[in-house]
Amino acid sequence: MSGDQTVEISPAPLVADDVPAAERVVAAVLGSGSWGTTFAAVLADAGCEVRLWGRDPEVAAQVNFSRRNEKRLPGIELPAGIRATTDARDALAGAGLVVVAIPSQVARTTLAELRPYLEPDAVAVSLMKGVELSTDRRMSEVVAESLGLPPERVAVVSGPNLAREIAHRQPTATVVSCVDEDVARYVARACSSSYFRPYTNRDVVGVELCGAVKNVIALAVGIAQGRGFGYNTTATVITRGLVEITRLGLALGADAETFPGLAGMGDLVATCSSPLSRNHTLGKHVGQGLSLDDAIAATGGTAEGVKSCRSVLELAQKVGVEMPITAGVVAVLHEGMPVDEMARGLLARPQKAEGISAER
Repeated sequence: MSGDQTVEISPAPLVADDVPAAERVVAAVLGSGSWGTTFAAVLADAGCEVRLWGRDPEVAAQVNFSRRNEKRLPGIELPAGIRATTDARDALAGAGLVVVAIPSQVARTTLAELRPYLEPDAVAVSLMKGVELSTDRRMSEVVAESLGLPPERVAVVSGPNLAREIAHRQPTATVVSCVDEDVARYVARACSSSYFRPYTNRDVVGVELCGAVKNVIALAVGIAQGRGFGYNTTATVITRGLVEITRLGLALGADAETFPGLAGMGDLVATCSSPLSRNHTLGKHVGQGLSLDDAIAATGGTAEGVKSCRSVLELAQKVGVEMPITAGVVAVLHEGMPVDEMARGLLARPQKAEGISAER
């Protein structure tokens, strides 16, 4: 166990040998970062045969020979049902389930290279959180376009799913969303275990927007806490952040029930509250006075909100939705606005009634 004082829970997961070979899902996980590796472990514990693909041969060798990924998940022992490889053709051969866990802004290029190796009946699952720069596409749209798949064969997974806690097999729930309910249920069965509980819905737009924008709100919370503001400010930013997410989602046709659920408020609270969240951590460094480059270096790993905040704001402007917290994060990170000026700007906004309908 690592030294982060996280309490490890050791349930009795379903292992691959318990599942008849004819029923076993073959899954390829693209991306050997912390979330990709963790989700590979979830799939293996749920009984899938898992191939983990990444570009780092050292990580692949370590996963195969010591069942660890010390670069991204130090101190975590992985299930035996994972085989790692740097060969994309090998990873995707026979895989009916293809899970994408790569940085959102390089997804299109990477997936286009891998498309020739995709099985003709494969289902893709996006774990990515963000909106693509220059196109304002959600990640499921990027996956579908890059791999040549119809929306009915692309699912998304999102919820209060901090990778390290799940890697310790701490109980959590998530949302699996796809426009095809049967596909959502297929993905849910493939990742369901004694500690990982998937729910399903068809609101792909809402689930993905929650996953993308919550990273931006977590940056704002981190900035505020780094500046020394307390729980009142944190609660205000989280609550008003949910209003921004909901307002954008409704404008794009999402289901209102998604936002107070696991993919909405659940993921927002986890990401804004936990030191395990890279977006929250990076924001805190910025609030403490570090430059963006220094904050990125101090955080380590990918903080998706840094890049996607601009594309989220562009998307909101296209549909005429006001998102002042998101605009403030963009101004601080990319336009040189001082943190104190951002805070003053938010508090100086015109008074109005609280509520989504009052502000649309």
